[in-house]
Amino acid sequence: MKLIGLLGGMSWESSAVYYQAINEGIKQRLGGLHSAELLMYSIDFARLEKMQREGDWQTAAQLLIEKAKRIEGAGAQCLLICTNTMHIVAEQVANAISIPLIHIADAVGEKLVKANVDKVALLGTSFTMTEAFYRVRLQENFGLNVITPKADDRKLIHDVIYNELCLGKIQPESKQAYLDIIAKLKEQGAEAVILGCTEIGLLIQQDDCPLPLYDTVMIHAKKAVEFALQE
Repeated sequence: MKLIGLLGGMSWESSAVYYQAINEGIKQRLGGLHSAELLMYSIDFARLEKMQREGDWQTAAQLLIEKAKRIEGAGAQCLLICTNTMHIVAEQVANAISIPLIHIADAVGEKLVKANVDKVALLGTSFTMTEAFYRVRLQENFGLNVITPKADDRKLIHDVIYNELCLGKIQPESKQAYLDIIAKLKEQGAEAVILGCTEIGLLIQQDDCPLPLYDTVMIHAKKAVEFALQE
C-alpha cells in the first residue's frame, strides 16, 4: 500500500471527511482491519483565509509549497490538496515537489465524462466559481459545459461556506437556499451539480436534490485509494 499525503485544514471540517472517506475506501477494498497509510499536515485556516481575502495568492502558494515539501519529506508517495479553492495554486505546488499531485478537478472531470454529462453546474467559493483555474480546466481537458450561478447567488453560496460550514454550522435555511439555486441552474439546462467546495457535502446530500450531485471530497478520496492500491 502506498503512503498518501494530505494537505488539509482548509477547513478541518472537510479534512475530517477526507480521513474517514479514504479509510472507508481502503476497508471496502481490502476488508478486515485494513486502514489507510496516510500523512496529513493540517494548516491554520485563519492564516490562509486572510491571504485569500486579500488576493495574496503568491504567499498562499509559498505556504502550501512549504507544507507539501514537509509531507513529501516524511515519505508520502502522492499529495492531495484537500480543498477545491486552493487548487488555484496547484500547478505551483506540483512543480515544487517530485511526488504526483492528484488534482481534484481532474478526478471530477473523469467521473463526469464517464457519466456522459455535458452541461454541469459548479458550486463553490467565489474564487472557484469565477476564476479560470477550475472551470477552464474542466472545459479544456474534459469538454464540459460549465455554468455557475448569478452574482447574488454566488455571494450567498460563498458566505454560507465561510460563515457557517467552515465553522461546523449546518442551517436548514441555508440548505434550502442552496437547493433553490440548484433549481435555477436546472432550468438553465444543468444535468448535474459539482459540489466544488469540500464543505458543501456537509450541507446537502443526494437525497435532497433532483440532479446528480458530484461530491468532490468523495471523488478525490476515491482517487487517493486507487493510487494507494495500484501495483
